[in-house]
This record gives sequence, C-alpha cells and structure tokens, in this order.
Amino acid sequence: MIYLDNSATTKVCPEAARAVMEAMIENYGNPSSGHALGRTAGELLTASRDKVAKALGAVREEIFFTSGGTEADNWAIINGAKHNARVGKHIITTAVEHDAVLKSMKELERLGFEVEYIKPDEDGNIPAQRFADAIRTDTCLISVMMVNNETGCVFPIIEIARAIKIKKSRALLHVDAVQGFLKMPFKAKTLGADMISISSHKVHGPKGVGALYIKKGLHLPPFIFGGGQENGYRSGTEALPAIAGFAAAAEVGFKQLNENIRRMDNLKQKLRELLAENLPECVIVGAGTAPHILNISMPGYKSEVIMNFLDAQGICVSKGSACKRGKRSHVLEAMGVANEVIDGSLRVSLSAENTEEEMKTFVEALADARAELYTVLK
Repeated sequence: MIYLDNSATTKVCPEAARAVMEAMIENYGNPSSGHALGRTAGELLTASRDKVAKALGAVREEIFFTSGGTEADNWAIINGAKHNARVGKHIITTAVEHDAVLKSMKELERLGFEVEYIKPDEDGNIPAQRFADAIRTDTCLISVMMVNNETGCVFPIIEIARAIKIKKSRALLHVDAVQGFLKMPFKAKTLGADMISISSHKVHGPKGVGALYIKKGLHLPPFIFGGGQENGYRSGTEALPAIAGFAAAAEVGFKQLNENIRRMDNLKQKLRELLAENLPECVIVGAGTAPHILNISMPGYKSEVIMNFLDAQGICVSKGSACKRGKRSHVLEAMGVANEVIDGSLRVSLSAENTEEEMKTFVEALADARAELYTVLK
C-alpha cells in the first residue's frame, strides 16, 4: 500500500497509539474526580495540554480540547462573531476555505451577518493587501486558513494580522491551521491570531480530537454547557485517551518538525521532477508552497476513474478534500481553473514516512493509467 492521502488523515504514530492504550486501560479515571485515579487522570490531562501548547507555541491556558478541527472552526467563527458583534457584523473570509468554515459563515449570514468572500488568483494565492483593503470599521471577524487543503497554497497570516493592527481594527483573527500545524513552522504567540484551530488526525494522532487556541484575554462564550470542563468553555468529560494520543503525536511531531518539513519538501520536488519527465501533459494546479500537498491534473481524464485505477494498484490519493465527495472542487472553481482540468485533478498529500521509491511507483502507475484509460476513453 502506498498512502498519498495524508491531508485526509494520517497513520497514527506508535507513540500516540501507546498513549491512547495506556489512558484506556491504566489511567482510566475521570479527570474531574477527586480520588487518586481521578487526580492522576487530571495530571495526564494537564501534561497533555502542555505538550500541545508547546508544539503550537502557546501556553496551557490558551489550549481548549475539542472533538476535532470542524468543532474548533465552528466555535471560533460562530461564537467569535457573536462575541464581537458590538464592533459590527461584517466578516471577511476566503472563497476557498474548508466547509467547516464556509458552512459556519452561511449560518452567520442566516443570523444577519455580512460575509465577504475573497477569491484567490489563478495560482491559488491571495495577497495580504486584498484583506487589508476589505477591512471596514464594522469588520468583527476575519477567518483565513493557513494552508489550503487542496492546493497547498499558504496564506499570509502574519501580514494579515499586521494589517489589522495598522488599520486599528477591532476585528478578531481566526486561523484554520489544520493543514498547517506541524507542517509549517509557526508559533501562536508570534502569528498574530486570536484563535487557531488544529486537529489530531492530521498529525499522526487519533481521530475525534482537536483543539482551539484562544489568545489570553479573549473570553468567548461557552460552546457546550454542562459541568464546566475546559475552564467552562466546553463542558463534558474530556476524551482523555484521544487527548493523550494527540499530545504524544504533537510532541513527536514538534521534535521532528524541521526534519519532517525537509523530507516532505524534498519528496514533493522529486515528484514534480518525475511528473515533468514522464508525464509532460500533467498539469500542476496552483502554486502551493506547503511541503506536503501537490494538486495535479490529467486533463481529459476523470479523476474518479484514475483514482479507481490507482486504488487497484494499492495507491491511495484523493480528488480533493475528503469532505467533498461527488462534487466539483469549489477551491479550483474559485481559482478559475478550466472544468476539464478540475475534472481530472488529483490531490497528492505527503507525510515524512513516504519515500522517493513510492513517488516513482506512483508516477509509473499514473503513466499506466494514462495508457490504459486512453483506450477506454476512445
């Protein structure tokens, strides 16, 4: 099996798997319980929060565990906008966000907010000045992803944060860093964001857990009411095994960050070279600079058909976001990409565990698909 769909999810690392198992069968107390086993569980929860905070460049008081990136996005956007509505009801985002963001925006529009969707250029990029120009006195929230999950384009978060300050805007800045966390070098304390969403299963941790960074001093309304867990913001007994696994994966990923980025970037460049040599008709879609995502297209072929061919060869890729099955990519449409290019597009997403040999095998299989499927298309 050659797995090239790491933007959809990643293989759980051994350290995370061990941490999950230990929390389930040994340290299984409720972190809110007052007895010895509960206190030990509480200590594990605090230690896990510290590990995630360190990997993000934050402090423990700024980390709040969620069920994943989608919940973190919903919480930040909907409650952030409501909290800051005294400033106004104008919101800025992009037309290429994940559905967790876009559908949250639609809900806010239903509630009377005005959302401005900034489109990228043909390469998938959006200059910071476009955001600066869009800021108004009644702008209450700006939500921008760090790395686009389909093209790998990196958006200028630091410059956007700087523009907010220069314009003396009171808008909150939310960053969906699900595809950026432990894939791009950044620290929450210097990024300039008020809220940052991250997810465990994108960084070799278990599914069903993520976190929202909330900058010190920002007091959002609670997202879930109940027993007062997560400092009263998100009630409900914490999913400690998943949280412990997330923390273990974050700790490993943070220690290996620079090496992992270097490996993924080298693999991506090798893949580009192999495609240029063996499949010159293959189109590179967008100018994404993230080290782990490359969007390619075989115009004239259907991505679903190519995916099925590759799947039969034991190679896993996707046609875009795993959350957009059966639909044409809104990201590529917003970029103005031709329909036949969109319809033949594939997203290759890497991890540091992939190898150059896998890149060669993938390109060879793609060349075989071109040859065999051409006969079928004719």
